[in-house]
Amino acid sequence: MRYFVLVFTLLTLGTFLMLEGCASQPSRFYLLSALSKPDAASLRRSDAQGPTIGVGPVTLPRYLDRPQIVIRTSLYELQLAEFDRWAESLDANVARVLADNLSLLIPTGRVVVSPWPRATAIDYQVVIDVTHFLSQVGAESLLIADWTLLKGEGPQVLTSGKSRFSAPSGGQDYVAVVAAMSQTVASLSQEIATAIREVGPRASTPWRFSRRASTP
Repeated sequence: MRYFVLVFTLLTLGTFLMLEGCASQPSRFYLLSALSKPDAASLRRSDAQGPTIGVGPVTLPRYLDRPQIVIRTSLYELQLAEFDRWAESLDANVARVLADNLSLLIPTGRVVVSPWPRATAIDYQVVIDVTHFLSQVGAESLLIADWTLLKGEGPQVLTSGKSRFSAPSGGQDYVAVVAAMSQTVASLSQEIATAIREVGPRASTPWRFSRRASTP
């Protein structure tokens, strides 16, 4: 009898210590990062020449609608990083970074994120449907997205595309994972910015592009 009591006590103590250890582990929070900004004087000179761009809605797969960073561990398995989390919802983070990137790549000081005020006059709206956005620690990040560029707020479609970008993860931690994910969003931003430049003359838009902004 004493043997079973001892075993039960040890198991209970072990469980308690394990839970206490998990509870005391601090969570880490991450954000995708935008491209580096040019000097403020260059941005001010280009503001008057750029279009007004509306970014969004941006939709992501439902498996990414959670605070934990989701990592692919095999072809059929995903893993949730319980203590490595997004500092804001991932769809909002992607939309904001896309907007920041486009403001530098066009460049323009007039980029708004959905939903914007109804009184805002939009030259272009870009709608993004992300179908895959996954990473593997120590491997790569993959972003696949369908996007549509509308004149004004639609319904006229100026152009559209299906983009696929990957970026290597330079380390074995979640900082490297998020950096690789940020790079794929930067590549998507560059493709969309190129599309906006190309449709500008065809759309008879009364502004011209400045090419002062540089990409990394």
